[in-house]
Amino acid sequence: MQLDKQVKKLGLIINPWAGVGGPAGLKGSDGAEAVAQALAAGIEPQSHKRAAIALEALAPFRAQLELLCFAGDMGTDTARALGFSVNEVGAADSSPSTPADTEKAAKAIRDAGADLIVFIGGDGTARNMVNALGEHFPVLGIPAGVKMHSACFAISPKAGGEVLRRLMSGQLVDLCEREVRDIDEQSFRQGRVSTRYYGELLVPQEGHFLQAVKNAGREVEELAVADIAAEIVEELDPGTLYIVGPGSTTLAIMNELGCKGTLLGVDLLIDGALQQTDVGAPQIEAAIAAHQGPIKILLTAIGGQGHLIGRGNQQFSARVLREVGRDNLMVVATKTKITELGGRPLLVDSGEPELDRDWSGFIRVVTGYRDAILYPLSNGEV
Repeated sequence: MQLDKQVKKLGLIINPWAGVGGPAGLKGSDGAEAVAQALAAGIEPQSHKRAAIALEALAPFRAQLELLCFAGDMGTDTARALGFSVNEVGAADSSPSTPADTEKAAKAIRDAGADLIVFIGGDGTARNMVNALGEHFPVLGIPAGVKMHSACFAISPKAGGEVLRRLMSGQLVDLCEREVRDIDEQSFRQGRVSTRYYGELLVPQEGHFLQAVKNAGREVEELAVADIAAEIVEELDPGTLYIVGPGSTTLAIMNELGCKGTLLGVDLLIDGALQQTDVGAPQIEAAIAAHQGPIKILLTAIGGQGHLIGRGNQQFSARVLREVGRDNLMVVATKTKITELGGRPLLVDSGEPELDRDWSGFIRVVTGYRDAILYPLSNGEV
């Protein structure tokens, strides 16, 4: 794909509530009830901030760009705040906006002559793009959701901005069909992972800037995971608060300790005993403030994608990560999961580009009993 030299029309669609349920530990943001719960817990929406990070890369091209948007928080407000020329092509029918409004915006922006639509949201928003546009109109997803199983998203807002910058610079960028998947949030909140294929989207693909589809449902390597669990249990220090992230590997560690942890949530552990289960960012921050001893975070990566931070574990807010510190991060993954990355790094997308940059570098990954490797952790920049 290569945009011509005249003024270019870029569509912008923001799902204002995407991802708001993640830091609250709700494992999704679908539905007005989940949004209301998250807001009541003091969670601030992040999708506009993530849109701004992506669009920063286009600042040198403002004079050549016209952004096609829906009114208010679906696009116009953010675009104008960043100094872009805006053509407002419509408005949501509801407040707050709904998936139907997202699909209406996509069709209106396409019909107004957009060259490409950039959407900020999660898997549900990607489904809206499939419904509205099919697989023949180019789009690019900027990740702002919780689950993020689909392959139509950049690995981070900054990486998405780099793809857009290359397009605007006249570089040739391949277009390819990328899979859209989504999960049943009600089942997910009950600890059951069930993803479904919804279609394909046409996406500009450039280097390592797009994420892969999340591996789900593959056979767990029981022996390798058991070895990792045995190693971590031996490494646990007395009096330390462990903030244990979601995943089957971390759950195996909890099981090794005889604790009933949560597969898809974040648990708090001290001296081998559960303190709280399935907590959100506010509860984690309170526990950190109250604890007098050392604090560590225990995480595993998402299979296939390699995201360590920022997919399905937004309970680890930037504030939590800063308080605990990179040196107190414990990472576990089987060698099969690492090998499946094909040399791609583990990824950090906290929503704070400076933190992501600071946390990049090689990190120790426990891969078995008395077995660990050094592996790169990246914010997705070149």
